[in-house]
Amino acid sequence: MASTAHRRYAEIMRDVEDLINDHSEPLSNVSTRLGLIIGKVEHQKKGTSQRSKLKFLVPSVGVFFTPLLLEDAFVYQDSRRRISSRRFVPPSFNDIRLTLNSAQVMSLVRNGPLQLVTFDGDVTLYDDGQSLTEDNPVIPRILKLLMQNLKVGIVTAAGYTDASRYYSRLCGLLEAIKTAVTRDEISNPALIVLGGESNYLFTFDLASSHLLRYIPRKEWMLEEMKQWTELDVTALLDVAEVALRECVSNMELPAEILRKERAVGIIQKSGSHLPKFTREQLEETVLVTQQVVEMSAAGQKLPFCAFNGGNDIFVDIGDKSWGVLSCQKYFGDIAGGNTLHVGDQFLSVGANDFKARLACTTAWIASPAETVQLLDELAFHGENKATL
Repeated sequence: MASTAHRRYAEIMRDVEDLINDHSEPLSNVSTRLGLIIGKVEHQKKGTSQRSKLKFLVPSVGVFFTPLLLEDAFVYQDSRRRISSRRFVPPSFNDIRLTLNSAQVMSLVRNGPLQLVTFDGDVTLYDDGQSLTEDNPVIPRILKLLMQNLKVGIVTAAGYTDASRYYSRLCGLLEAIKTAVTRDEISNPALIVLGGESNYLFTFDLASSHLLRYIPRKEWMLEEMKQWTELDVTALLDVAEVALRECVSNMELPAEILRKERAVGIIQKSGSHLPKFTREQLEETVLVTQQVVEMSAAGQKLPFCAFNGGNDIFVDIGDKSWGVLSCQKYFGDIAGGNTLHVGDQFLSVGANDFKARLACTTAWIASPAETVQLLDELAFHGENKATL
């Protein structure tokens, strides 16, 4: 029974994989079934993506930076999650999410080379509101990436102009890199932190007091970002602040407004007796604010991100797609097909990792433990590349 279910599930995955490959242009005229390289989407390259069968079936389908090895990924995940062996519980959302992650990782290992890995912060590298302490199991995995001469970026919504604030959140990783450099285990660690989604860039610097050196915006901005005027930035944040204040008033939220240089948001008022925001309140605030800003004159000029931070709401100038693109440019114009962004927020409502899909391949994780598992899987497939 399990073998029959496995075969049928694998056939479904192969059919979906073929749909994606039809949407894709082979770098070689051979099938993935032979274990050879397939590249970007066929109809994308020909400029006929609107006519692909996949586009017809899923009109909202986005850009594919690489093939997705769905059948192989299912076989891998089935051996671990025993999906085919279950009699009463069908394949779940998490089964599919993790299979897609595996398919993406396998493709990057096979087709690559993977050159840049970017991470969200909260819930991806550490628990929400916590810090990256020295005992975090993700640290040795990130060190291994750096030892392999991969570039690493931490693209976070936390927007600070002071390196000490990022040091307090990332001290365990930064100190571990410092130790590795001192021991000659890493010669030139390529680590950057991009804060405020896409607004503040710091690079690892052993000589700096907090092991991070601020890079002026003019030295790394994309050409399009140079068109963002301070007048438009202020106007957009003003509109967002008005919308947030109206939401706080209408829903009687126990919140206060926090205005920053490139962001504005609401945070919980202090006091243990106050109730936390409900998920529905947070989502309503995000949707209302997003719509109001989108309809404003400033919102027509500048990209922005309205997102649910778990117990706060913020509107940032730019978004994760601009953040990842900036990382790619800083490290020498790395392509989206050679970049992997790892994050936990990919639901379209109030999720700030969602936009990263426009810039590169992605992996959707649900906890820091899953990030560790993903990096272990990346290492496993890298060591067994010949069998993929």
